[in-house]
Amino acid sequence: MTQILEKAFEEASKLSKLEQNILGRWLIDEILSERKWKEAFAGSEDVLDQLAEEALAEHAQGKTKPLDIDSL
Repeated sequence: MTQILEKAFEEASKLSKLEQNILGRWLIDEILSERKWKEAFAGSEDVLDQLAEEALAEHAQGKTKPLDIDSL
């Protein structure tokens, strides 16, 4: 465990049991969410690369136009 994480747990241990449970649940949810996003994007790198290449090609061919935020 890193020193910063040890320090975070030391500070968290000073919280009430309810606050510790809330913090613990939040931390677990964040870790699981991050893992889920990594897994989702791991299989999409090739697709994202292909879409980026297509977008750049369309831009080079003059098929794109600047985004006008006021027209949204």
